[in-house]
Amino acid sequence: MSPITLDAAHLAPDVTPEQVAAQRSRLGWAQQTLLEGTGAGAAFRGWLDPAGMVDDATLAEIEDIASDLRERSDTLVVIGIGGSYLGARAVVEALAPAGAPPVLYAGQNLSARYHADLLASMAGKRAALNVVSKSGTTTEPAVAFRLLRAHVERQAGAEAARALIVATTDANKGALRQFATGQGYRTLPIADDVGGRYSVLSPVGLLPIAYAGIDIRALREGAADCAAAATSEPDPLKNPVLFYAATRNLLYNQGYCVEVLAAFEPRLHYLLEWWKQLFGESEGKDHMAVYPSSVEFTTDLHSMGQYLQQGRRMLFETFLHIDGEDEPVLPLPEGDDADELGYLAGQPLTAINDAAHQATALAHREGGVPNLTLRLPRLDAYTLGYLLYFFERACPISGYLMGVNPFDQPGVEAYKKNMFALLEKPGHTEQTGRLHAAAGHAPEGSRIRFP
Repeated sequence: MSPITLDAAHLAPDVTPEQVAAQRSRLGWAQQTLLEGTGAGAAFRGWLDPAGMVDDATLAEIEDIASDLRERSDTLVVIGIGGSYLGARAVVEALAPAGAPPVLYAGQNLSARYHADLLASMAGKRAALNVVSKSGTTTEPAVAFRLLRAHVERQAGAEAARALIVATTDANKGALRQFATGQGYRTLPIADDVGGRYSVLSPVGLLPIAYAGIDIRALREGAADCAAAATSEPDPLKNPVLFYAATRNLLYNQGYCVEVLAAFEPRLHYLLEWWKQLFGESEGKDHMAVYPSSVEFTTDLHSMGQYLQQGRRMLFETFLHIDGEDEPVLPLPEGDDADELGYLAGQPLTAINDAAHQATALAHREGGVPNLTLRLPRLDAYTLGYLLYFFERACPISGYLMGVNPFDQPGVEAYKKNMFALLEKPGHTEQTGRLHAAAGHAPEGSRIRFP
């Protein structure tokens, strides 16, 4: 039975169950296109079967490496960008138990201050590194790996450092694969048929998740159960994956071009960030698709709440809400009524938070924002694995309905080409002069300098 309950009460009149049911044929086509590999990007569907992507032997190897790293280190630094770290960070920050060794992150930006502060925070701590890159030449993680590798080698010595560095990279080729083999690092494979944004349930995400003490077998089990459920039920009124994909497309075709994913739980902050990459990179092509945005409630109700309630009516919301199971029982204490909260005395915070969610969903629907809610009974490894796969499965179905390739990202390369030219990287200097000229000699009147 699915741990996800989908509440569509606040979608009408923009989307009704009858309208979703009328999409059954198109949804069946999109689902079969994905499963049979007849659509664009078919070579990147290795994540479809979570149990096949990471078998029991690989899980055991990951658990063994994570256990060994915990014994040798006080902290693990994950070096990667985009899908190479976002999925792992989403799970770690949602589920890491109290007292787990901290997992830190580098290589997702080029800020000197960020990396200097990171190195300073590691002083006196035994650090291990997990560098995640298919090629090993992506600028941001490659820069961070140079900095952090030098730190670990100074701290532990070059020989001991070999046991503290794990490379998750291409199984057979690439600069990082060659370097890791030459240095004697332990390695984990990035499969050719699994793109970064779909890789959280592969070795890419599972090593740091296991290091943080999270049950990666339960995570995989939840994902596998979602895969089976999503495949076996063709009726979109009984299959939440198909219902969600249909809803996004029905709303987009009515002019709702922004989806806001909203969570009422701070632990889900990086799940929101992961979701934005998944849908933004998968669908944002051909000058079309829904723009993925996110907010954290109730915090952002006191900032973005005004726009959400009364701004331009171009957005819809998907709420993530965790029911009270396994959450701390924290009743509001009795006290004087100066704060006018006497009527809530004895109420648990989970009930108050749930009321805030219900009130927000109703207010935004009344304000012209259609919304649906994905309710989770609890936040644990099984449920989160189910939710991660839910979004991964819905994303390419939605992309095929929109007519885009949900597995490529050609636009990501544009800034890289310009940056390589400006930095005069060998092989990229043909346009260096032109870009330097454009950067330093803007058209007359287009650049204003203030004294």
